[in-house]
Amino acid sequence: MKNNSGNGDTKGRVSSFQSLGAVDGPGIRFVVFLQGCPLRCVYCHNPETWSIQGGIEMTANELYSKIKKYKNYFGKNGGVTVSGGEALLQVEFVKEIFRICKENNIHTALDTSGMGCEDEESLRQLFSLTDLVICDVKFASEENYKNLTGGSLEKVLHFLELTKVCKIPVWLRQVIVPGINDDHLSIKKLNDIADRYENVEKVELLGFRKLCISKYDSMNMEFKLKDTPETSEDTILKLYKHINKR
Repeated sequence: MKNNSGNGDTKGRVSSFQSLGAVDGPGIRFVVFLQGCPLRCVYCHNPETWSIQGGIEMTANELYSKIKKYKNYFGKNGGVTVSGGEALLQVEFVKEIFRICKENNIHTALDTSGMGCEDEESLRQLFSLTDLVICDVKFASEENYKNLTGGSLEKVLHFLELTKVCKIPVWLRQVIVPGINDDHLSIKKLNDIADRYENVEKVELLGFRKLCISKYDSMNMEFKLKDTPETSEDTILKLYKHINKR
C-alpha cells in the first residue's frame, strides 16, 4: 500500500463500514472492515474480505471524512475500530487512520488476529496510536490453529507479548464452535494464554453462527461447517463460568 506518512494520503483497501457498532470495543464505534486476510478460518463469516484486491481503495483522509460525521455519537467511551479481513495486512494505512483519529481525540481500537505483520517496529508505531487491541485468539492449541485457520498460534503469542511490552490494554476473543473448542480443556488453554499477559483486561466468548452460508453460496464456495450446529447461549454461559478474566 502506498504510504505518504503523516499527510493523510496513505491509501488502503476497505471492504465495508459499520457506522454505529456496539460490539467491537467500548461504547458506540465506527467500525472499518479492511480487505485482505492471511488466514482461512473454518468458520469465517466474511470470505469476501480475503482478497487484498477486493473492496474499494481510499485514502486515510477520505475515510476520516466518513468517520467524523459520527463523532458526536461516540460520547466518552466510543470511537473507531479497525477490523478486517485482517487489519495488520495494511498496517501503514491503519497507522495513518489512527494518527488522524488521535489528533481529533477519538479512541482507537485494533481488532486483529495478531497475524499479518511481523515487523516489530511497525507494530510499535501502531501501538503508540492504539488505545485498545481486541485480539481474536482463534484456537488455543497450535494444532487446531494450524489445521483450522492455516495460521500459527506461536506468532499470535509473540504479538500478544509485544502488546504487553508496549502496555496496550487487550481484550481476547474466541468463537466457540460445537465439537471443536466448546469443552473445559479448551477454555483452560484460553485462560492460560490470558493469564500470561497482565495487560489482558477481559476474555469474550462468541457463539458460532451460520448466517454467512448465503455468502459462500453466492461465491460458489463450500462452507465446511454447514452441518455443525450453532452454539447455544446456554453453552456460552456455562463456559463463561470457567473464564478467569471477564
